[in-house]
Amino acid sequence: MMPPMTPQTLIDHLDQGSLWPAPITTDPAFDLDTAYARQLEVRQLRMARGEQPRGFKVGFTNRNIWPRYNVFAPIWGTVWNTTLTFCDGEGTVGLAHTCQPRLEPEIVFGMKATPVRDATLEQLFEAIDWVAPGFEVVQSHLPGWKFLPADTVADGALHARLLVGRRTPVAELAGNALALDALLASAEVALQKGDATVEQGRGANVLDSPLRALLDFVKTLRACPGAPDLQAGDVVTTGTWTDAWPVTAGEHWRARFSTPLTSLAVRFTDEGSGQLAGKPL
Repeated sequence: MMPPMTPQTLIDHLDQGSLWPAPITTDPAFDLDTAYARQLEVRQLRMARGEQPRGFKVGFTNRNIWPRYNVFAPIWGTVWNTTLTFCDGEGTVGLAHTCQPRLEPEIVFGMKATPVRDATLEQLFEAIDWVAPGFEVVQSHLPGWKFLPADTVADGALHARLLVGRRTPVAELAGNALALDALLASAEVALQKGDATVEQGRGANVLDSPLRALLDFVKTLRACPGAPDLQAGDVVTTGTWTDAWPVTAGEHWRARFSTPLTSLAVRFTDEGSGQLAGKPL
């Protein structure tokens, strides 16, 4: 029988970049509610050792990729000071101790306030400070990226690194929620590895727009027992516009977003967390 995957065991695999011996969902009683409770236990252990939450990642908002990964609804997890890097258009991210890393081009929001309870799209817009392009490096500690949804939640929602590009004040992009919603839904991205475009995507792929993905996340977060609420200063990355692409050290990738969004480039190394090579937090 597989030994229990305790919160400490999960952190050990995270730190070592090592595969789990088996899915946690080999135990049929391990459902999504249990997985989020386990994820929050891991969050407490990471905070106890000095890591600081910096916001959240939302995953599997792109309905186009649900059948490829056998996950059919969004998930969420924590972004940390040890996994978050800011840059001004191009950054460097270390892949050491990641496990089967893949790259996702996304839109990231910075919050200036906690959204009001039962926020409308317009009230959510009023709580946003800035919008930026982002690259999330995701990872899976199960071979071949084969899992059930509860496995992904317990696996930190697959979060490994987040690179955030040039931050644009939301008021410079749109004057209200509907305008921002339409702008982001219609925006496009070309994901390039070196000089070759590997895939194109659009904002509407993520629950119809990144702003609507953010609203769905706020409701889901508040429905989770024991979960923290969004705070001023938090970042939220809202899900990939393309499939997630395998990456290795030495590669250079770029996401060319349509105007008025800005592009973002990243170079991968075999060093430690992205924070080591980026701007200190």
